Amino acid sequence: MNGALAIIADIHGNRWALDAVLEDIHRRGIPNLVNLGDHFYGPLDPGATAERLLQLPALATIRGNQDRQLIEPLPANPNPTHLYTLAELDSPALDWIRTQPPASSLGPILLCHGSPSSDVEYLLENVTPEGVRPRIPDPLQTLATTILCGHTHIPRLVQSGPQIFVNPGSVGLPAYSDDLPYPHRMETGSPHARYAILDGDRVEHIALAYDFRAAAAAARRNLRPDWACALENGQADPL
Repeated sequence: MNGALAIIADIHGNRWALDAVLEDIHRRGIPNLVNLGDHFYGPLDPGATAERLLQLPALATIRGNQDRQLIEPLPANPNPTHLYTLAELDSPALDWIRTQPPASSLGPILLCHGSPSSDVEYLLENVTPEGVRPRIPDPLQTLATTILCGHTHIPRLVQSGPQIFVNPGSVGLPAYSDDLPYPHRMETGSPHARYAILDGDRVEHIALAYDFRAAAAAARRNLRPDWACALENGQADPL
């Protein structure tokens, strides 16, 4: 691989944010791109997001946990956002997800969504009854010197022994709440679209302004005011 590498993750159907990120990557002349998963799931614009991603020449694309959910059998009581996302995607988009591995390597770079062993594991955070705490993982048993991960939507850069761990943050959803393993919130505190650049030994996290109000309006039309709040404020709960 020659040249800098743009790292994107967790788009969640936010084509407004994705357009801003891809424009910035093009403006900077970054020749390479990897995508760490969770492309479409959400009450925004999964169909248009699929149109963009299926034409995008990425060096590697990873399947995220909510990509996996879209190609698994429907649960007994699927939530409306799951059904909306499936209704907006055509067969080529779902087939594209099926081709993606849960992890991949590019020379000394290891790519995963959550962790190399689980697409729902937080690699750089601990969730406790008292809240979320950053953590430094033990070095992984791999020849890779750089580990790229997503899933938590929080930009992070961590050094552990000879390895660095990079989470680029989320392109399309700057905050969310979850109940497992304990109720917790992941929040960046701003509505910006985020990605990261890896260029040799340099890592740069990028936060971009974009038309988040259009994305929030789509969330409200699709009966997800919680997503609208996250998109407008970078916070998981209403102000």
